[in-house]
Amino acid sequence: MSSVAVLTQESFAEHRSGLAQQQVKVTALNSEEESDPPTYKEAFPPLPEKAACLETAQEPAGAWSKIRPIKASVITQVFHVPLEERKYKDMNQFGEGEQAKICLDIMQKTGAHLELSLAKDQGLSIMVSGKLEAVMKARKEIVARLQTQASATVAIPKEHHRFVIGKNGEKLQDLELKTATKIQIPRPDDPSNQIKITGTKEGIEKARHEILLISAEQDKRAVERLDVEKVFHPFIAGPYNKLVSEIMQETGTRINIPPPSVNKTEIVFTGEKEQLAQAVARVKKIYEEKKKKTTTIAVEVKKSQHKYVIGPKGNSLQEILEKTGVSVEIPPTDSSSETVILRGEPEKLGQALTEVYAKVHIEFTEGEDKITLEGPTEDVNVAQEQIEAMVKDLINRMDYAEISVDHKFHRHLIGKNGANINRIKDQYKVSVRIPPDNEKSNLIRIEGDPQGVQQAKKELLELASRMENERTKDLIIEQKFHRTIIGQKGERIREIREKFPEVIINFPDPAHKSDIVQLRGPKNEVEKCTKYMQKMVADLVENSFSISVPIFKQFHKNIIGKGGANIKKIREESNTKIDLPAENSNSETIVITGKRANCEAARHRILAIQKELANITEVEVSIPSKLHNSLIGAKGRFIRSIMEECGGVHIHFPTEGSGSDTVTIRGPAQDVEKAKKQLLHLAEEKQTKSYTVDLRAKPEYHKFLIGKGGGNIRKVRDNTGARIIFPTSEDKDQELITIMGTEEAVKEAQKELETLIKNLDNVVEDSMMVDPKHHRHFVIRRGQVLREIADEYGGVMVSFPRSGTQSDKVTLKGAKDCVEAAKKRIQEIIEDLEAQVTTECAIPQKFHRSIMGPKGSRIQQITRDYGVQIKFPDREENPAPATEPAVQENGEEGGEGKEADLSSPKKCDIIIISGRREKCEAAREALQALVPVTIEVEVPFDLHRYIIGQKGSGIRKMMDEFEVNIQVPAPELQSDIITITGLAVNLDRAKVGLLERVKELQAEQEDRALRSFKLTVTVDPKYHPKIIGRKGAVITQIRTEHEVNIQFPDKDDDNQAQDQITITGYEKNTEAARDAIMKIVGELEQMVSEDVTLDHRVHARIIGARGKAIRKIMDEFKVDIRFPQSGAPDPNCVTVTGLPENVEEAIDHILNLEEEYLADVVDNEAMQVYMKPSAHEESKAPSKGFVVRDAPWATVNTEKVLTPLLSAKNFNEHPGQAGRPVEFIFPKPWVLPHLHAIELNDSSLCS
Repeated sequence: MSSVAVLTQESFAEHRSGLAQQQVKVTALNSEEESDPPTYKEAFPPLPEKAACLETAQEPAGAWSKIRPIKASVITQVFHVPLEERKYKDMNQFGEGEQAKICLDIMQKTGAHLELSLAKDQGLSIMVSGKLEAVMKARKEIVARLQTQASATVAIPKEHHRFVIGKNGEKLQDLELKTATKIQIPRPDDPSNQIKITGTKEGIEKARHEILLISAEQDKRAVERLDVEKVFHPFIAGPYNKLVSEIMQETGTRINIPPPSVNKTEIVFTGEKEQLAQAVARVKKIYEEKKKKTTTIAVEVKKSQHKYVIGPKGNSLQEILEKTGVSVEIPPTDSSSETVILRGEPEKLGQALTEVYAKVHIEFTEGEDKITLEGPTEDVNVAQEQIEAMVKDLINRMDYAEISVDHKFHRHLIGKNGANINRIKDQYKVSVRIPPDNEKSNLIRIEGDPQGVQQAKKELLELASRMENERTKDLIIEQKFHRTIIGQKGERIREIREKFPEVIINFPDPAHKSDIVQLRGPKNEVEKCTKYMQKMVADLVENSFSISVPIFKQFHKNIIGKGGANIKKIREESNTKIDLPAENSNSETIVITGKRANCEAARHRILAIQKELANITEVEVSIPSKLHNSLIGAKGRFIRSIMEECGGVHIHFPTEGSGSDTVTIRGPAQDVEKAKKQLLHLAEEKQTKSYTVDLRAKPEYHKFLIGKGGGNIRKVRDNTGARIIFPTSEDKDQELITIMGTEEAVKEAQKELETLIKNLDNVVEDSMMVDPKHHRHFVIRRGQVLREIADEYGGVMVSFPRSGTQSDKVTLKGAKDCVEAAKKRIQEIIEDLEAQVTTECAIPQKFHRSIMGPKGSRIQQITRDYGVQIKFPDREENPAPATEPAVQENGEEGGEGKEADLSSPKKCDIIIISGRREKCEAAREALQALVPVTIEVEVPFDLHRYIIGQKGSGIRKMMDEFEVNIQVPAPELQSDIITITGLAVNLDRAKVGLLERVKELQAEQEDRALRSFKLTVTVDPKYHPKIIGRKGAVITQIRTEHEVNIQFPDKDDDNQAQDQITITGYEKNTEAARDAIMKIVGELEQMVSEDVTLDHRVHARIIGARGKAIRKIMDEFKVDIRFPQSGAPDPNCVTVTGLPENVEEAIDHILNLEEEYLADVVDNEAMQVYMKPSAHEESKAPSKGFVVRDAPWATVNTEKVLTPLLSAKNFNEHPGQAGRPVEFIFPKPWVLPHLHAIELNDSSLCS
């Protein structure tokens, strides 16, 4: 039989320091000689690290290792975190703490399910369920975030670091994953050779071992591996690693013994050859000697006692090894075996066995009022006395109560994040156990001080009673609105909860796709909250109306305006959300969201901008709704072809199911009429007899089939009457051509197209002669002209001779028809080149930038429209002033020749145009039309600043809208003349727009004069706060209602009359506001103030939580009640203000409340006399029982007191040793409840 030792001697040595002299024994507490009681950890050592044996246990052995297990898709693993390694140890607060948040975060990140449970030794068990990958990720997160992260360093030669890192860091990543540690290796430029390892103790040991192995393999010194059975490793290491340390010191050899958690038998030696040989010889000698002399005995020890055999941090095993030279092998914690193996020399095995069994075993019986003790007679008697003393003490000073509350109310009793239950625990100093939801139990247990238990019981029952009278209501709200109602970071739902504090609002989990929102609270409050939320949802529904507006892409920039001015104004004034497509998107649709009426208004304004900018008309066509889908086609294919063919008009069909027959066509007048005819013709065909055929042709043939300007395809349509639709760039199938119409027309068109396609498939090669002087025109700009010819004529290949050769032969290869068409086009280009002339157009240099337009757009348009080349001159950096006098030569002034030079245009003003003569002339006229013109408009000087607007926004808007430059004279000139510069076509519009703005401003001036009427009202200053109201509510209402401005006097201004209130606005409105103020003053003059004496001890009760109770009284009696501030001369004086009858009723009511509350105050003060003394005073009395320090439950008390506790060490009695079981029978219900209260009924201590 073989087993694996739980901890090595090396690991024991690390924990030995400071503990060697501390022997844990059961002693009597009443001994006066006892000066310093043991700590809880010393008396009750925690379980060993369970993960230490997991790797060993998971290694399959024998023939079974050849069988590959079938892995489940969902697995469950349990991880243990001992108390000393827990990062978060404060578990007093129910449902709170960083630990719970971290677990939720881990579950969200990894998708694994976590369940936490706390053992009575305060160790943490975590059960992780999920897919293997998720479980392993969760395990890594648990180790990193819930376990304390120790750190250690290991020094290996700098040149070995790269072998630890591995190729692309793979070896280091693998090592970190395998050991669940973080390994930091110094940078190459850092001289340090220390590698830092951070993680759990077990992970650090593994990582350190692996790094040393890597280093040993790479070490230039001798390396030797010795295979030694795992069970003999403790003998070689020696007690507390003393023996192996001694060998290393004497020989200077590094010896690496694998830790127990690593399933390896190799011991690695590194060092100088001679010294290494000595170390190997000594280890071999020890191994051979122990192999010959040692024998084993196996004994059965209960699984629950194994941790006590191991001792605190493995101390007991090391002690036994040191005293007797015997190694004790414990089975892994996850093994069901109870067999403990002792290995050593035969004469020492008996002594070691005695050491194993020389302990007392205490067992708490689950479900019975009985504790069983086993062990040596003397120790059992001492333990019995201590337990009896402790039970007596518990009976004297503790009480408990159990109440039944429906489990559905439990989470409300607990409160958000445990707020309610934690308050009760802290206030009454009790422990409250509420069963978890999965138990479905109604029983709540309260334990603690008798008075605290009764008070906590009373409050919990009151809370439960109140909840039973509450109402729950399910509100159906579409899930898409949930996020909006909750608001960003929960702002909106927080406002609702503050408005209805007694109502609990629960939203469903977004993953459940539920529309049910649950409201819970008092019936009236729930009804009010329901109405409020229903109104909110109705507003959201109303505001979520959406409409799409197709706008020509070239007008989007005008709708946006400079810096987004136009679109921002439309959004603000229509109160809508407007989304425009991205600049690089092909979409022309603008989406407007908001209330239906607002959306329609915004749509109308956007369409008006488009209509104003272009000659846009809109017509409506009536087409039966049953034909709409067939006219639109699959994914809008048919209707898109009509829109593209008719200049990109917009065709809008009514929404499906509306029943409307009206189709709207919008665009330039000519294109709209063309689209209307085609749409009606297509609809007529669909109604009579529609026939469709699909053809396939290579995408490069499509342009040739369509022809220049659609000439070829139009010819086929005119001949046959059929409609031919080519695929767009968005269509998946780029070869599909659809023909639709009457059967006869479609077949005829199909025949013509098939003939054309067949001809295109017939590839021929031809040549033509082109003068070499023209070759450059075709091949410049990376052959742009040739690419255009290839695109237009079915992908025909045109090859010009290489530069440098004098050949004039040009080769064309492609479909016959395409080659012929390409030859014709090349000939046309050559004719244009030969007929090309160059003309000059003189335009002053200062206008060149304006003519070019943004990024040269205007000049590019002219180049395309007229097929010419335009070249602008270089800019003259420092042009000579126009007024410069003529230069004198030989003392004479310049003659007539000089004057002629002045009248001729400068070189920097001349623009060169190249092309056909007639086209050059047309382009020249187009350029001259772009020269800006200046006009003057007279505008009163006092309106200039309003025209300019805030930071120039007004004038910028006009310049953007009319595409002109507007120059306002400087203020010091006091001039009325504003100059407008721009294209002639834009000047008239700009002038009209400017004059309209002047009329608006003059009307505003008149209105401003009427609005500036002032009225003064005399009101006693003592009434001013009441007129202003709470947070300005009253005065704000008057201002809003009457559209006036009301100004109160400045208290700090001694020169200002303090009783004068100034009202500014329209005369009629100021008078109405004055009457409203005087009405309030009249009511205030009728009010009286009375002082009433109320005992200051009841003030807080009358005011209530956050002033809720006093506000209710003030609202009910329509009075104002003022309590004295802290430090007032008379703390009992309360002032009540209001109408006389209301004041009297309010005073009677609060005096009745005083009488009622004062009785409670007197009773509480009387009870204080009989209250139990504090825990500090009690601690002075002599206490019997077993005492430990730093116990986990001691953190509940605010003062450090020594807490009586049971000894929880469990041991089986050795068969040959004197011992007897003792049973204690205690009266119900004291023992078990109180043992539970101090958290000692650990199931791991029960057999």
